[in-house]
Parts: sequence; C-alpha cells; structure tokens
Amino acid sequence: MINWFPGHMNKTLKQMQNDSKFCDCFVYVVDARCPKSCINPEFVKVCKNKPIIFVLNKADLVEKADIEKAKQYFLSLGHFCVSLNAIVSGSAKIIVSEIKKVFAERIKSNKEKGVNFILRAMVLGVPNSGKSTIVNNLCNKGRAVTGNKAGVTRSKQWVKIDGNIEIMDTPGVLLPNFERDDYAYNLAFVGSVKDEVLNLTDVATRLIARLNEIDCGIIKSKYSVDYDKNTRNIDILELVGKKRGCIIRGGEIDHERAGKVLLTDFRAGKLGRIILE
Repeated sequence: MINWFPGHMNKTLKQMQNDSKFCDCFVYVVDARCPKSCINPEFVKVCKNKPIIFVLNKADLVEKADIEKAKQYFLSLGHFCVSLNAIVSGSAKIIVSEIKKVFAERIKSNKEKGVNFILRAMVLGVPNSGKSTIVNNLCNKGRAVTGNKAGVTRSKQWVKIDGNIEIMDTPGVLLPNFERDDYAYNLAFVGSVKDEVLNLTDVATRLIARLNEIDCGIIKSKYSVDYDKNTRNIDILELVGKKRGCIIRGGEIDHERAGKVLLTDFRAGKLGRIILE
C-alpha cells in the first residue's frame, strides 16, 4: 500500500481547521484526471458545511465529456464546480465569478448598506493539484511558490484579489490512510505522491494495467509496441523501456527508468486525454 503522510501534513490539517473559522468558502482544487481520488475526508472537518467550489484543474488533459460528468457529480452533491487549466493566463477568473455568484445576495446587501466587507476563501487540495498555480493566476503574479511536484507549498499565504476577495493558499494534504488502493495509485500516477517514496516499477506496471483497461491501444500507439492480453505488465514496461533506450549494462532494461519515462509521459498528457476513474 502507498502511504505518505509526513509530519507537516498533520500540522497543516490542524492549522487549516483553526483558520477555517475565518473563511466564508473553500476553493477545493482536484486533478481532473482523478477527481474522486483527490477527495480527502479529513477536509470535512475543515470546511464545516460552508460552501465548497470544486475546481477541476488540468482539464485540458481530459476529454470534455468526462469533465462534464465530473462536474455533474460534484453538483449532485450540492457543491459548486468549475473546470480550467490553471497554466493558461486568466483562466482562474472563473473562480472569482463563481465566488461572487455564491455570495450574490450578501454582496448586494452589503453594497446597498455601504458596508465595506471582505470574502475569504481557503484554497485546499492534495499535493500537485495546482493550488498555487491557481493563486498566481488569480493575482497575475508569482505570489505563491509553485512547482510541478508534490509538497512545494509549506505555509499559508493570504492574497487579496478582485478588491473584496481574499484567498489563502495552503500546503497539499493527503489522507493519513488510504481506504482504497486504486485511489492511492491514481494519486501516484498524477504526481500527488512524491516519486521518491514510491517503487516506480510497481506504480508504472499498475498504470499500464489501468491504461489497458481503458484502451489497450494507448500504449501500443504511443510507443509503437505490440502485445496481447496475456502479456505481463512488467513485460510491457520492458517493451517501453527498450523503445526509449532505458538499457543498462548487459542489455537489460532499467525498469525504474522505464517507469519514470511512462509516468512522465502520462503526466504531461502525451498519452492522450485520459480520466482514470
């Protein structure tokens, strides 16, 4: 089982619970490729029945029809939901519009009374979901630290946007314990779990199995390899490794390196627009 819950995540959860009383709503960022896997039950204690706006980030990596199905899922639960690709300049403005829509009556009432008010939203999600990129997008400058790997943001940061709206970026937090093995691996596939704590050969062969369930032509087409339904996942990984030159002394395939190649290609969207759930 995958299990990565370093000490700072537990500390972050407690801090988020304390800060949540100052928040009016929550911007919950999930990876569009595995939105359900990104849901952390511990965040229920943080959100405390306040409005949640789910953001399906990296939507460019998933087919539009699948994005719409994911949206309907969150809407059916009584939440709000938008989709975007946070690396596109200005794309996060839809979040501001959604916050204003959620609090339309309060905004109107305060304006009529001439009351100066601030709406505060906490941005939360699993590591590497794109939270800090969204914060930067919203304020049009690099105010929050970002990185294309898990565990970059380590402290809270309040940022004022659009006059009367403030948002707070928070470090990514995973589940203390994964109840579902498939959800844990989905998060490993998309890079929400640090590669350094993973057996990349194991993760890559699991990804091969999942991709073949979705469409057995995905890997064959990308790497120009051929195999049948009885071919072992490790053998398919070796075919990929051979094609990509992941060979060590003696002509053997470097499984770890081949796994890294496969995972990197998947995360970059080079295998196509794929939703894992």
